[in-house]
Amino acid sequence: MEEIDYEALPATSPLRHQLLAGAFAGIMEHSVMFPIDAIKTRIQSGAGIVNGAGKSAGSNLLKQIAAISTTEGSMALWKGVQSVILGAGPAHAVYFGTYEACKRALIPEDQMFSYQPLKTAISGAAATTASDALMNPFDTIKQRMQLRPEHGVWRTAARIQQTEGFRAFYYSYPTTLAMNIPFTALNFVIYESSTNFLNPSHTYNPFIHCICGGLSGTLCAAITTPLDCIKTTLQVRGSSTVTHTELREADTFARATRALFHVYGWRGFWRGLKPRIVATMPATAISWTAYECAKHFLINTNV
Repeated sequence: MEEIDYEALPATSPLRHQLLAGAFAGIMEHSVMFPIDAIKTRIQSGAGIVNGAGKSAGSNLLKQIAAISTTEGSMALWKGVQSVILGAGPAHAVYFGTYEACKRALIPEDQMFSYQPLKTAISGAAATTASDALMNPFDTIKQRMQLRPEHGVWRTAARIQQTEGFRAFYYSYPTTLAMNIPFTALNFVIYESSTNFLNPSHTYNPFIHCICGGLSGTLCAAITTPLDCIKTTLQVRGSSTVTHTELREADTFARATRALFHVYGWRGFWRGLKPRIVATMPATAISWTAYECAKHFLINTNV
């Protein structure tokens, strides 16, 4: 039986398999945990979460979800998911497709199933650079919609273009790369290392994929939270919900970093840590499990 690398489809697999598996994984990852991501965005942007009595909902996630659902409607936490679905499928197809191509270019075919953490990390970095270039505008639209639930995808996009220009869709791109390159590199290395340890036989095992994906997501999310706070500041700076002048004028990495520190202190770089971990851990587990499931299905059905 051919041994299968669980970060790559077999060398004989056509490109469409890589793209389909990646797109499926991306849509599942971003959509399932979307409400928790919406809470994270509000916390990081400084938009308070209040209950029906006008009081703060505190730091309890369940209370925050209940407060938003009560005051804004049950679908408020899903506003912006359309933008994610539109962007996540193509972006993750590019992500996994680029990863497969880079890994095959860096690792000789006879060593493809050996442990290669550095080359795996480099391939992951190249993958996120390419996919984030496509996903960044959709992510910006998503975060604006999470703060202003009454606006739709195209209206939000048009408003950003008219009031801030096309550059606004990419203000956060350098910061996104600064966050996602180490996140992705660590994600692939931790996932590959843990699967090699827990699944040395390289058999299809959804439980192992889920555990290893959750582990890699948790560690990566915690480490990169400060950069995620800076990214959110850059992406929501033009929203009417952001009232602090220094935060509204933060249009570069350096200015956003200074603004966060001046307004919130060091704690500002860890805002949203809990919902980020709560969202990322299952999201990464879902992404890897969905990718492996799609890959397993495509391999065995020869679609």
